[in-house]
Amino acid sequence: MNIILLGPPGAGKGTQSAGLVERHGMRQLSTGDMLRAAVKAGTPVGLKAKEVMERGELVSDEIVSDLIDAELAAMGQDTGAIFDGYPRTAAQAESLDAILARNGRTLDHVIELEVNEDALVVRITGRFSCAKCGALYHDTANPPSTPGVCDSCGSTEFKRRPDDNEETVRTRMQEYRAKTAPILPGYEARGIVSRIDGMAAIDTVAGQIDAILRS
Repeated sequence: MNIILLGPPGAGKGTQSAGLVERHGMRQLSTGDMLRAAVKAGTPVGLKAKEVMERGELVSDEIVSDLIDAELAAMGQDTGAIFDGYPRTAAQAESLDAILARNGRTLDHVIELEVNEDALVVRITGRFSCAKCGALYHDTANPPSTPGVCDSCGSTEFKRRPDDNEETVRTRMQEYRAKTAPILPGYEARGIVSRIDGMAAIDTVAGQIDAILRS
């Protein structure tokens, strides 16, 4: 099974990908993580990417495609792939089809986690974590039992990500819509697009994804 998970930052793609890896033994292919790993390992593709990034340039579609091609070739045919953060453009979608074909695979599902923008702003801007142990909290959905005190380690120091603010969230939503709009029509024509309410409970979303994979 090979699937694409779509959704803006904060929609829960990472959480759902981790669940799919655990439940079905699939492999999450996050282009950002793969690039960092390839650069660190000094692979041929990683060295090429390092040169580009050191010049302050964006890594080309060709390099990203080579990276995905190499990862799929190294995976066993019985291991399903979850594409996270790729493809982002129509050209990348076309490239992915060619990569899958070369590796004897087909794309089975494109699953979009839909979100309400205003609710997503509340979800993301309310996030914070313990500065000592990393325990995760939320202003309204999951506050510490004792205000200002970490439930896990008792620390009174917390931190928030600097980009967890309303302006950044809304900008990311605009970018997401602009990037995904070109790739969805082609997949919809093939009848492989499904949409899920990404604002639902984590277990509910996971169950709906599993139902799609069984269909």
